[in-house]
Amino acid sequence: MSYRVGQQVRVAERSHDGHHRTPSYIKGKTGRVERAHASFTNPETRGYGRDGLPEKELYLVGFAYDDVWPDHRGGRDRIYADVFEHWLEVTA
Repeated sequence: MSYRVGQQVRVAERSHDGHHRTPSYIKGKTGRVERAHASFTNPETRGYGRDGLPEKELYLVGFAYDDVWPDHRGGRDRIYADVFEHWLEVTA
């Protein structure tokens, strides 16, 4: 695993044609790793009939709601998303 619980990460803001599981509304956003799940086959390649190997680590990442939707005024609300490792980047 590349990331640890509590580590701040950024979701890559790159385009991706075709099937992928990273919600567009969190691309480019910074969050915190809440949980490391396990390794799973890659749905981005399995969606096209391939085997999905090598497996990719999956993380639960939490984001401040206001960072994802700036017009929101919800205090300390958070949103969570499962994000595969190849979509995460280390923040400074």
